[in-house]
Amino acid sequence: MTTPDTALRFTEQELAMLGKTADGLSAYMGKAVLAEVGMDDDAEWVIFALPIGTDEKPDESAMHVQMGGPGARFVGNRGGLDLDNETYDCQYMWSIQITEDPEARFVRLDEHGEEFDFSNQLSELLPFDLTDEELPDPDLELLEDLGEDDMDEDDLPDLDEDAGQRPKGPLH
Repeated sequence: MTTPDTALRFTEQELAMLGKTADGLSAYMGKAVLAEVGMDDDAEWVIFALPIGTDEKPDESAMHVQMGGPGARFVGNRGGLDLDNETYDCQYMWSIQITEDPEARFVRLDEHGEEFDFSNQLSELLPFDLTDEELPDPDLELLEDLGEDDMDEDDLPDLDEDAGQRPKGPLH
């Protein structure tokens, strides 16, 4: 029995990015988006799909996958579904596979399962920018000098001189 190549597995950071992507897609679409991690030929992949409700009419032109069940591994929110015990019919959206290609660690497959993009950086294949840039400190922004662009009192119109510039309507 051979040991799987760890280079063909997602890192913990990559799995976190994939989970955030599923959660972001769920929020954006207003529907649960599942992200199941699996393995073929010692290389991991992740499928993004929409569970089809029992009261929904499935899109017959879309590709369908079965997700969940004993041993299934998911990243991100599970949409409140019992994915450990139940299998769900889902509409396949897209997936990412890890490859042995030194020029393309990741390959993204479209809604038809066809390769359409590749990269050595997972973030380049995801629909959202998941970088954790530090936000500016709002307290520091308040302390910044506004510079010479500040208006002087002389620059403001004198409302007493021109009654036409007074606010219209009742003042309470």
